[in-house]
Amino acid sequence: MLNGYQIIDSDSHVIEPIGMWREYLDPEFREFAPSAHMRIQGKEIVSKISQQVVEQSNQQMAKAHPHAYARGYDAESHVQAMVQMGIDIAFLYPTYGLWLWAMDDMAPEVAGAFTRAYNRWLKDYCSYDPERLRGVGAINLHAPEQMVSELHHIAELGWKAIFLRPNPVKGRLLSHKAYEPFWTACEELEISVGIHEGTHSRLPTTGADRFDSRFALHACSHPMEQMMALLSLIEGGVLERHPHLKVAFLEAGCSWLPYWLWRLDEEYDNLYWEVADTVKMKPSEYFRRQCFISLEPSEPSIAEVIQSIGTDNLLFGSDYPHVDHKPTVVDGAVALGKYSLKETVQSILWDNPIQFYGLTT
Repeated sequence: MLNGYQIIDSDSHVIEPIGMWREYLDPEFREFAPSAHMRIQGKEIVSKISQQVVEQSNQQMAKAHPHAYARGYDAESHVQAMVQMGIDIAFLYPTYGLWLWAMDDMAPEVAGAFTRAYNRWLKDYCSYDPERLRGVGAINLHAPEQMVSELHHIAELGWKAIFLRPNPVKGRLLSHKAYEPFWTACEELEISVGIHEGTHSRLPTTGADRFDSRFALHACSHPMEQMMALLSLIEGGVLERHPHLKVAFLEAGCSWLPYWLWRLDEEYDNLYWEVADTVKMKPSEYFRRQCFISLEPSEPSIAEVIQSIGTDNLLFGSDYPHVDHKPTVVDGAVALGKYSLKETVQSILWDNPIQFYGLTT
């Protein structure tokens, strides 16, 4: 709690110890455990990332979070950082996992082994303080036929959310027919879906076909891939067929949303007949009905976003402890009161994530 506000961090991150993959992988897959330099059998798991970017990011994180860095970002240091920031509950997304499941040529069975290993490890990580640390499960998009059983396993762990990359995997968009049983199961099990991008992955990514610097790649990947993920879920009829499915678009800011919804509504007004089988109402109406988006407190257009879509669909995420995380981000979230009433800020910091993640108060 900070300044009287209860706070849920809707987008926090673990940093998986390199050695945990070998420890938690099924024995027959341990030969695929990443090396200390995050290579799998000599192949880098990332793309277009310079050594300078790696070193600078490492230095920035060590400087910003020296205690957590020294402890290898273990669960105890994570909880200590939460207490210091005033965060009551944190939903945990991966770091290296965002890249591991983003190798388009990875064999589905290997991706499945990494999925199982990560979920096992995350369960143990959260057990340090299960009231504060909440797991967000991994799902293997490389093997659609296994996704429903994986989802049931995640539900058995007591977790209420899973994460997906927005990018195409093996040529399949999120609306691909192979994923339809998965979306049905998410709705039936009341499992929410957090969509989270990661720069430098080995999946098709907006901007990667024309830029090489992290400056450009990171600027493009997060918001633009989220825009297309939202479009895919709408245009492909996922949100129409599954009206109780809840989806959040994370770590890309929220300022792109009003424009994108306006653009999609305009296209729908002109071309509704082309998508009439899968899109039965305006795209903005689907978003308001069942989607959420995380904001960055430093965004200059938050007031306009609130005016455009209201506050019921807004979440707060700290991105701790990534290089993008700023130590003042939680203070900035609390300061959102300058845009609206105190009750509205409490909705963004607590009530909305309660609804998205399906928590009981």
